[in-house]
Amino acid sequence: MTGAKDKRSLGKIADLMEQLKQRKIPVVPKQATVSEIIDAFAASDHSRILYVVDDECRFIGVLSLGNMIRHVFFHYHDPSSIDSRSIINMVVSETAGDFMQREPMFAIHSEDVEDILQRMIYHNVKEIPILDDEKRVVADITIVDLLKHYKSVKGPD
Repeated sequence: MTGAKDKRSLGKIADLMEQLKQRKIPVVPKQATVSEIIDAFAASDHSRILYVVDDECRFIGVLSLGNMIRHVFFHYHDPSSIDSRSIINMVVSETAGDFMQREPMFAIHSEDVEDILQRMIYHNVKEIPILDDEKRVVADITIVDLLKHYKSVKGPD
């Protein structure tokens, strides 16, 4: 079995960030409209999450593609599968700040890759933002990025 017995470190998130290609980070301001949110999802080729930032570009939440689909295409969903409280929220929501999940998982660039990997697996999270010391999104990391990194560090089978 690969991995469980191999104790070589996967390093720091900052080191992994160096290996990731420069890609556009899927960030939207909390005031972004539904149209702007849709455009941001359409422009993101690696992520199904948008990172919501405040007026000073600090990370404040995430907005999932699933959440947007439920809002935009609510009339295609089976009414019995949607909680009535959710319908009210969908109707009155207008900006990324309204749609976002508050207090989501994130990583700090100085953390160990193993720690982030364990948290992501435990919470079944597939992608998270990487923040600097001012809580600004400087990168994002997906579970696929971690798989590639693991293979590069641990070597092929």
